[in-house]
Amino acid sequence: MKDPNKHYWLKSGSYTLVLNIQQLLFGFGSFYLLVRMLDKHSFGIWTLFVATTSIFETARSGLIQYALIKFLSESSEDEKPKIISASFVLSAILMGVCIAVNISIAGYLSRLWHYPGLFPMFIIFNAVYILQGVLSQFQWIEQAHLRFKGILITTVIRQGGFFLYILISFILHLRITLLELIYAQGICTGIAAFTEYFYVRDFLRISSQVNMDWIRKLFSYGKFVFGTYISAMLSGSVTQMMLGTMLSPASAGTYNVAARIVNLTDIPTNALGTIVFPQSAKRFATQGIDAGKYLYEKSVGTIVAILVPLVIFVFCFPQFVVRVVAGSHYEDAVPLVQFIILTCLFSPFDRFFGVIFDSIGRAKLNFTIIFLSITLTLIVNYYLIGRIGIMGCIYGTLVVDIFIFIIRQIYLYKILNVNPLSPFIYAYRFYPEFIRNYIKPLLGKLPD
Repeated sequence: MKDPNKHYWLKSGSYTLVLNIQQLLFGFGSFYLLVRMLDKHSFGIWTLFVATTSIFETARSGLIQYALIKFLSESSEDEKPKIISASFVLSAILMGVCIAVNISIAGYLSRLWHYPGLFPMFIIFNAVYILQGVLSQFQWIEQAHLRFKGILITTVIRQGGFFLYILISFILHLRITLLELIYAQGICTGIAAFTEYFYVRDFLRISSQVNMDWIRKLFSYGKFVFGTYISAMLSGSVTQMMLGTMLSPASAGTYNVAARIVNLTDIPTNALGTIVFPQSAKRFATQGIDAGKYLYEKSVGTIVAILVPLVIFVFCFPQFVVRVVAGSHYEDAVPLVQFIILTCLFSPFDRFFGVIFDSIGRAKLNFTIIFLSITLTLIVNYYLIGRIGIMGCIYGTLVVDIFIFIIRQIYLYKILNVNPLSPFIYAYRFYPEFIRNYIKPLLGKLPD
């Protein structure tokens, strides 16, 4: 019997795989060039700026994205215009709040990090933030209808255009300022939003009246995912801010180099997570809690199998990896990379715990655990950074990750009856299945 969802998994899987590959090429490519074009202080300031402004975008994604996707995928055609209209209103309200906060902290942070140029950077970013909001709304609506082509193309425009600007500047040996980087982001985002409209316009049926019931429903569901997103973002962002304030902006840049290397391992996790959430929401509505159990075990096991060889390589050859990624100026990042790479093994367990529990309506529990994790991480990191320096944030994060991993496994067993060993069994089976299903057929097609 054929799997009715096979077409969805193959098509969406192909698009999200390509999407994450291009995000790697353009996002990492931009980082690769900037870390060589900017001095350590300027790169540290850019790192702190991106860490701060990313919180605003994460807040919007957390409050609206999953709630919008969930309700659009479950609701009738008559209700969809009301949901879309409510999501735009909710996004506009949050946008106004974030812009107000952004303006209020701009001067303070410019003085705190001793860089007067930060003030105009934060002010001009507000325009970019508005364009990002329009683009994100369009992309989420497309994703809710199980389509990904427009998301792929517009992400290429946004990130690829920004990378192209940096690449041309690098080749021509042009000196670029941090303010010019923001202008480039705004132009690329605007073009991407305009392009995405043509992919989503058939679904843009907006109600002429604002439905307060749907605003309340979106907010009620999204507030816990919002808390989860913000808490997760604050973990890395506030750690960088603590390093920039307690040590120096250059230390924040060094930490960012290590974090960038680890983020490369998140690509398969993020790709599969993008596919799993809409499918999990649908399956839970029709098949019940067992669907969440299987999706969690299978997804985590697959990603763990992919990550283990990468983790072993980076742990054994951290100096080689740092030199290839960031050059010889960031040798101080080597010990950070060697230990922080171990934390990525917890990433699939964390990510899919959130994906599955959000999709089955347990977002509050997920938020509570994330909030506990971030609170402990910040407290422990602050204590250790003050005593042993930059390595304190690595040791603290690793200890807290182990503790939170145990808590998540307890809840997975109690609510979904997940055996803690099941993901590892799927991980073990991944290799022979991959060889049997892909390698052997490929070898069989080779000429003698």
